[in-house]
Amino acid sequence: MTDESIDVSPRRRPVQARSRERVNSILNHAAGIFHDQGVDGTSMSAIARQSGMSLASLYRYFPNKAAIVHAIAERHVEKMEQALRAKLPHLSLNEAVDELIDLFYDFYRTESAYSAIWSGVEAMPELRALDLRELYSNARDLEARLEQECPELPADRRQTASLLLPRSAGTILRLAATLSDDQGALLVQEMKTMARAYLGNLIGQDR
Repeated sequence: MTDESIDVSPRRRPVQARSRERVNSILNHAAGIFHDQGVDGTSMSAIARQSGMSLASLYRYFPNKAAIVHAIAERHVEKMEQALRAKLPHLSLNEAVDELIDLFYDFYRTESAYSAIWSGVEAMPELRALDLRELYSNARDLEARLEQECPELPADRRQTASLLLPRSAGTILRLAATLSDDQGALLVQEMKTMARAYLGNLIGQDR
């Protein structure tokens, strides 16, 4: 269990291009090691060696491994939010079910270190906060879309649905990403069926 008091803020906020490149290099190398060896099996020394710097130099950028984990997780969240906002305006609600589930699933399976980092989300308070931030960000976008397309849907039902859909989909898809390709694909298909049925019920009540 990670101590609630652990500081996960980077020691340096990169301003110059060279510093940004160095931070990106650290995070990319760390993600690769996390992917191969897991978070618990990775040391700050290993990250420093892989990044081609001394341990002292690494500590000038990040105070501990938890800060590196948090920074990579934050990149994951930002990438997903950008991808969702690029897709959502161009899809109907029914189209969005399949498209967005596929987008999440592909991200979970292919983004370096995603499973290694987020599988421990419940054990890391700083990741739980980030996870909730992502959930509420997605829920706000979905609620705005539901309000636009289903204006007669009661506000409390709309708000609940906007939290339930992304949370349940995210939980199932994170599990699917840990399974074999065949098992994962079957689970994703069932998730789509459930999401479509639930969305159909919402829209049907609105008509």
